[in-house]
Amino acid sequence: MPSFLNPQTIVNLLPLSENMVVADFGCGNGYFSIELAKKVKPNGRVIALDIWKPSLESLSFKAKVEGLNNIIQPKWANLELDKGSGLDNASCDLVFMANILFEVKDKKQLIKEAQRILKPEGFLVIIEWEPDKLPNKQFLFPISKQEVIELAESFNFHLERELVVAVTHYGLLFKLNSNY
Repeated sequence: MPSFLNPQTIVNLLPLSENMVVADFGCGNGYFSIELAKKVKPNGRVIALDIWKPSLESLSFKAKVEGLNNIIQPKWANLELDKGSGLDNASCDLVFMANILFEVKDKKQLIKEAQRILKPEGFLVIIEWEPDKLPNKQFLFPISKQEVIELAESFNFHLERELVVAVTHYGLLFKLNSNY
């Protein structure tokens, strides 16, 4: 098992296909967005959401270099606000969250927003630090795998499978129940 996250390996574990719309919550400078875009091209889209504008600018540059600027759509968003993504209801096939929940206090808001923008039967992927592996817990809000599962289930997601991603992180693939 790798000691740290490999975006290409992780993206290959996901139920992605061409033409899907993916929202990458807390995309940063595109660590995962680029690989997600490669999986959904030629007609899919990755809406890369982050609150840090310099990261989005960096991602825009990387997308151009990779020839993916027609697929990756960087978008400023405060995901801790109600409807903070600014995306339409039921507009995405998959919401991807990596290394974001430990940074926010109101984790429910992010899961609620994922539920709102996902199509029925859409997927939610959460990759998160194992609480005991976080390099610095000061000013952070670690969350265990079991807590994430319970939180997601409270928003009508069910766990499809665990993803083996790294010794420092756990990965979970959820599916939204279509009757929510």
